[in-house]
Amino acid sequence: MWPEDILPESEYRAVWQRVRADFAASMERQHIDVSWAEIFARAYLPLAAWVLAHKSDRPFILGVNGAQGSGKSTLCEFLALVLERGYGCKVAGFSIDDIYKTRAEREQLAREVHPLLLTRGVPGTHDVELGMDTIERLTSASKGTAVALPSFDKALDDRRIKRDWPQTAAPVDIVVFEGWCVGCSPQAAEDLAAPLNALEANEDADGRWRCYVNDQLKGPYAALFERLDRLVMLRVPSMKRVFEWRSLQERKLAARIRKTGAPARHLMDETALRRFIMHYERLTRHALKEMPGRADITLFLDDAHRFTHVCLND
Repeated sequence: MWPEDILPESEYRAVWQRVRADFAASMERQHIDVSWAEIFARAYLPLAAWVLAHKSDRPFILGVNGAQGSGKSTLCEFLALVLERGYGCKVAGFSIDDIYKTRAEREQLAREVHPLLLTRGVPGTHDVELGMDTIERLTSASKGTAVALPSFDKALDDRRIKRDWPQTAAPVDIVVFEGWCVGCSPQAAEDLAAPLNALEANEDADGRWRCYVNDQLKGPYAALFERLDRLVMLRVPSMKRVFEWRSLQERKLAARIRKTGAPARHLMDETALRRFIMHYERLTRHALKEMPGRADITLFLDDAHRFTHVCLND
């Protein structure tokens, strides 16, 4: 899948021996069949080598884009593992989902700007300043400084209190910042004119919501994404798969919550999930169309969630 010069076979074997046990343990934690370990390794070890080949002396910030359910979290966990255990790097990562505005802040947006902004997800529902500050602290804080990584509880649909955020010691060598709209570009004004789905037709007929989202991409989000040194995209095959894979995520989340006995007020059934994904559909389709032409790396997935090929634009 990868060009051989990214990671020659001899180096691949050496790195694989260093990370193999931890790789298998990570797969077990994620309930992934361990017999697929080397298939996954053939995708992720070259990616780690590519990151190192593009890293300079300063901390490196990698953006990872992928539609809901595409496997961004899995990619980031394996990538960090290989970089840390295989190459001795210090890695920290967080998701754009971790910097959602609080429920109260989104309720205010819904009152003052548009009711659809109550639902987390689209640009405008994140605390971009918190994301910028977190990246800055991870990459420039004095040695040994504890940096709290933002954390959001999707089951409660609210940000966790700060004392419950995970911490890491700064500075780090590599920051991995992932999310469904990471690196997204704004759309042309004419592309916003017609509603794309029932949600837009029934609840955003005049286009105020989608125009507001697009303006956010032009402004604060553009500044955040400019911090990225490189951008990797996990490209899903279709919007149909987005719904199926995101639905699977919701079922797994529900199963985890049932085991803990914690409240789960904001878990979604299939009807609610379909409406939820309509909030994401416009930008997801836009990214699927235009991002492979400019992402530094695009990893293509098939309908069975397997990597088929990689496209390098660097």
